Amino acid sequence: MLENWVVIPTCLPLVLRRCHACASERFRADGKFRVNAHHKRIDAWLLVLCTACGETAKLTVLERVNVRSVRSELLDRLHSNDPVLAAELLQDPDIRRRNRIALDWDNAWRLETGGSDHPDREVVDVSVRFAARIPVRPARLIAEGCGFSRAEVERLLTEGRLVSAVRLSGRLSDDFTFTLKR
Repeated sequence: MLENWVVIPTCLPLVLRRCHACASERFRADGKFRVNAHHKRIDAWLLVLCTACGETAKLTVLERVNVRSVRSELLDRLHSNDPVLAAELLQDPDIRRRNRIALDWDNAWRLETGGSDHPDREVVDVSVRFAARIPVRPARLIAEGCGFSRAEVERLLTEGRLVSAVRLSGRLSDDFTFTLKR
């Protein structure tokens, strides 16, 4: 029987970028936007606050874009400070590249295993789904979901009792499956 696990974000990740005021490298996004129109052009920024000094920085979302080319639904969401939109924009690789930022997902997600009890079974098949693109080490997920230590997960990998079609070292943010053989 296939078990389903889901990696769920619990809050917005921290934004990794150097603060110009205090040289800290972590910013907190709370879903606030600033929108500024210049005749037929519009700019929009996601506001982030330095975790050390509270200084505000702006992440460019739209820059000198013709107002008519922006969907009205997007404008409404920007004006209403939609936190879901903030999460979507932080996930966008183009926005991260344009603003030269990275995301810190530590303590910003949880693993939902469905409360299934599997230690008594000989073979356990698990499908792991990501609700958002959260880079996590698969060994950490497996250790947390099965109640193992990371060293035990590494031992199971080297013994061939933990197998997957994807490489379980490094970080993953895409769905994967694995089989645990007891």
